[in-house]
Formats: sequence, structure tokens, C-alpha cells
Amino acid sequence: MINFLKAEERGLTKIGWLSSRHSFSFGEFYDPSRMGWRGLRVLNDDHVEPGQGFGTHPHRDMEIISIVLAGQLEHKDSLGNGSILGPGEIQVMTAGSGITHSEWNPSSTEPVHFLQIWIQPTERGLAPTWEQKKLRKAEPLELAAAPEGGLTKINADARVYVGELAEGDSVTYETPRDRNTYIHIASGRLGAGTTVLGSGDAMQTTEFGPIYLRALEASLIIVFDLAAKG
Repeated sequence: MINFLKAEERGLTKIGWLSSRHSFSFGEFYDPSRMGWRGLRVLNDDHVEPGQGFGTHPHRDMEIISIVLAGQLEHKDSLGNGSILGPGEIQVMTAGSGITHSEWNPSSTEPVHFLQIWIQPTERGLAPTWEQKKLRKAEPLELAAAPEGGLTKINADARVYVGELAEGDSVTYETPRDRNTYIHIASGRLGAGTTVLGSGDAMQTTEFGPIYLRALEASLIIVFDLAAKG
């Protein structure tokens, strides 16, 4: 069975410089029925105003993925890394035994729109790491993060695919046996059978087999392959 989740049902944090939608309980948004799904703990859809951002703050024992949809996001961390992440790039951080970092919009004129994703690690207390890569977009669904080291490596029993579809394109994803699938529509509009999914909508399934999607307009999707227990 496939469950469809509507964008407007997500939690909302809205302050002067930040508008954030939460697919799962986060911060002041609490829904006991949405405490994450399998190993996926956080999926925040963030809009940050120019010259604003998240000051230096700590994390530990979490795999943290950032994907920019529009604008630029500046990253600095306690490992000495510093970079600017733009559309078409992915950033992965193993918080492990402890790391501090900041995420800032370096533009004085343009907002930044990005996804912040947290996945539960398979092991605690790992040495913190960080990497940033450009998505190749060579396949309809690119393996962007995986424990075996897709484009980037994560220390989690999960695989993250990124798919960029032009209007009229279609893609089929096969949920393996003993795995569960969560698909987030980052942008655009797609058809899944008789259901139409728009930006911020999601679908999840515990059944193995094919999921067929067709793009009704240019779309970006994030597909999570997750352990059935987590």
C-alpha cells in the first residue's frame, strides 16, 4: 500500500528570516504520528532570507544531507571546511562524535531554498566528516548518497537518489524486498497512477515492487531507500 502525504500537512516554522516546512516532528512542531520514518528522521524544506542563516550550532550521531534548490548556501564547520553550495550540488556531513557548523545565505539580494535531511547512522561516535559533490545527472535517478559510496558516502542503512525529470519524462523505481521507500517531491508536478503530486508532497510504501512516476512538468524528486526497520 502507498500512502500519499500532502505538502500543507507538514509542520511550519515561520520567523522573520526563515520559513521552514517539516515533514516530520522538529523543533516546536510535534506530531507523535510523524516522528520520522524508518531511518529518516528529518526532512526540512527551508527558505532563508538574504544575509541570514543558522549560526554555529552542534550536531552529533546523525548523517546530515543538504541539497540546494535555488540560491546559495554557505557552510563552515569545526573541521575547518568552508564552501558555498549551489543548485545541482549535494553536501553530506557525518556528525559522529560531534561537530559544529553554520549555514548561511551569502547573498545580499537572493533568498536560498534548500532541503535539510537527517538520517540515523548505523554506528555512533564516528569521526566527523564532510564532503560536497556536484550531481552528475547522468541517470534518471542518480545514487547521490549510499553506505557503499554512491556519489557521496553516508554511514547509514539508506540510499538517497536524486532525479531531475523534464516534462513528459517518466521513471520507474523498484522497491527491493525487505526495504521501504519514501519519495519527496522537491519541485514540480508528477503523476503516480491516478494521483497527482506537487511540490512538497510525498509518498511512502512498505511494499516491494515498481513505482511509476511521470513528470507533468519539470520536476525534482528525492527517493529514499530505507531499511524496513529503523
